[in-house]
Amino acid sequence: MAKQLKINGDTFVPMISERRIKTRVRELARKISRDYKGRIPVFIGILNGSVVFFADLIREISIDCEVDFLKLSSYGDAKISSGNVHLLKDLNCQIGGRDIIIVEDIVDSGLSMQFIHNLITLQNPASFRVVTLLYKPKSMKTNVKLDYVGFTIPSDFVIGYGLDYAQRERNLKSIYKLKA
Repeated sequence: MAKQLKINGDTFVPMISERRIKTRVRELARKISRDYKGRIPVFIGILNGSVVFFADLIREISIDCEVDFLKLSSYGDAKISSGNVHLLKDLNCQIGGRDIIIVEDIVDSGLSMQFIHNLITLQNPASFRVVTLLYKPKSMKTNVKLDYVGFTIPSDFVIGYGLDYAQRERNLKSIYKLKA
């Protein structure tokens, strides 16, 4: 893991190593697999940010499952959420009566998760749970339930492992935070 990265004049420093991420993803997958033994949940990844976490998590899941994706927009190219959530891609599957697990890269304001919850629960799933790699409790503006949390972090701007800076740096294997 690089000591620091310079991107668009900003300096980013290491926050969570690739090794810690891999270990935590395996732990989350084992817990979810135990919780859903004998069931076939639908994992719904939230594009674009969750794609790396989603792929790694699904490969570690030991039960049968289905996958689909939603795409939302709330950031654009900014470092903080605009607060306005827009649906850019809807689901391709029927979720009524199904066990739904939302896979998110990061929950900070909670506004996107509240939007997703409202959208999904209108279709009467059997259950609705959320797994997020990162959670920023001090940035929350809503009260949303998170069932599986990889890491609780401060309200720093972070990049890497799917998280972007103006659509770049998603391919970093570790997570970096903006240096104050």
